[in-house]
Amino acid sequence: MLAYLQMRKQRLVRSGEVAEALRLTRLQERELFRRMARGRLIARVRPGLYLVPPQLPLGGSWSPDEILALSALLETRQGRYQVCGPNAFSRYGFDDQVPTRVYAYNNRISGDRTVGAVALTLIKVADERLGDVEEVATAGGLTATYSSRVRTLVDGVYDWSRFNSLPRAFAWTERELAARRVTAADLVRVTLRYGDVGTIRRIGALLDRMGVEASRLRTLERELKASTSFIAWDPSRPKRGTLDRRWGVVWNDRA
Repeated sequence: MLAYLQMRKQRLVRSGEVAEALRLTRLQERELFRRMARGRLIARVRPGLYLVPPQLPLGGSWSPDEILALSALLETRQGRYQVCGPNAFSRYGFDDQVPTRVYAYNNRISGDRTVGAVALTLIKVADERLGDVEEVATAGGLTATYSSRVRTLVDGVYDWSRFNSLPRAFAWTERELAARRVTAADLVRVTLRYGDVGTIRRIGALLDRMGVEASRLRTLERELKASTSFIAWDPSRPKRGTLDRRWGVVWNDRA
């Protein structure tokens, strides 16, 4: 079966596609797929769909790389994705921890999946929440799509509870702005497009404290409605500290 598919340069195979060519019954084909997936000669993407290695695997086992696994799972559903969260934090040097899972925003699937030895956490979002990305060519000849550097900073504030990224994301943002790897203008633009009210408040307060030009701050401020409620600057600490009425933030980082 591997020789037949490799000769055809076929990386994905579905149930029913090789039974006739190899003169197998459907039951024999299903058992063949099951045993080869269990022996890690092929990788199950989802029921009835498998990834096949480009060459016979050395050492008797094979698993796709992270981007191949992710791309195969989403492409068969006509979906889009962008790698985000801990993987993007690591890529841009914000965090030195190497994640054991791949986190990806996408517009089709929600939940955890496993393809071969690759563990995926898929976060389903609306189409309009995908964007501001960076495309990178992989060693396997694919194109990996990552959240951009500035989008990753904004996601660190927006999706802090999922990624456990506050207050670290504030320090990352200050460092990136100081090094001019991102600009305040881009940070404001991406915050307004992909953030929520809490994100606007926290990033506005951060930029205000850093002394960013008033015009940038006003652009953020115009998106906020008058409110008497306050959010914690650092949600991991008790909500006690100085009130910042302009941004509706409690400065609890020194409480």
